[in-house]
Amino acid sequence: MTTITTDPNTTTLDSTPSQRSAALIAGIGYIILFVLGIFSNFIVRTGLVDANDAAATFESIANSEILFRLGLVSFLIVFIVDIIVAWALYIVFRAVNRHVSLVAAWFRIVYTVFLGVAVIFLFLILELVSGAEFLNVFDQGQLEAQVTLAAEAFNYTWLIGLASFGVHLILIGYLLVTSRWAPRAIGIVVAAAGAAYIVDTLAYGLLPNYADYANVFLVMVAVPSVIGEFAFTLWLLLRGGKQQLTSGADKQLSAL
Repeated sequence: MTTITTDPNTTTLDSTPSQRSAALIAGIGYIILFVLGIFSNFIVRTGLVDANDAAATFESIANSEILFRLGLVSFLIVFIVDIIVAWALYIVFRAVNRHVSLVAAWFRIVYTVFLGVAVIFLFLILELVSGAEFLNVFDQGQLEAQVTLAAEAFNYTWLIGLASFGVHLILIGYLLVTSRWAPRAIGIVVAAAGAAYIVDTLAYGLLPNYADYANVFLVMVAVPSVIGEFAFTLWLLLRGGKQQLTSGADKQLSAL
């Protein structure tokens, strides 16, 4: 929505989208993130990387280079879309609490920066499996070990970012609960998902035997995250921002 504000001294053009438009942008962005996230993380990364078998990982990536590159590009698109979603959610919730909404946006952007840094290690993996002449100083076992280390470095960098993403979700959950025009249940589940991300990151750093409980933590994060963020996406697409239009119409009727 574009509005022109005029006073005796200045005329300004405000091109900020309405709450409803921002909600639709965020909702569409979430759909893109879901699709690309599933492909890049669960089909490409998980499908090709075996942390317990460096040789198999090297061979899988070398033999499926096109698939790996598609996954890399998907992560880059996710990086860009996440910034757009952070901006759109700020617009949706700034009427509830401008400061909290701004902080939530910043935490999501911090997460996105960590994801962008993590993608650098995917480029490094491509270089290691390229067969370039300068790599001849390494034997095959060393190359395989470096590919696995780069894949682990991607995981660690992204993991730190997910802690920031967890704080973002907790703040969004708070905004949903306190807004009075969004379902409180969605806000509670979204905040729970955010707390789960933070707990998972802390557990990864604190527990030397984290691998023994990895499936437990995966369920702890996945269940509230999938339910909460999917419900949040539907709300953004179907209802998000409409309260602004309704309240505006009510004010006009009250003035008559």
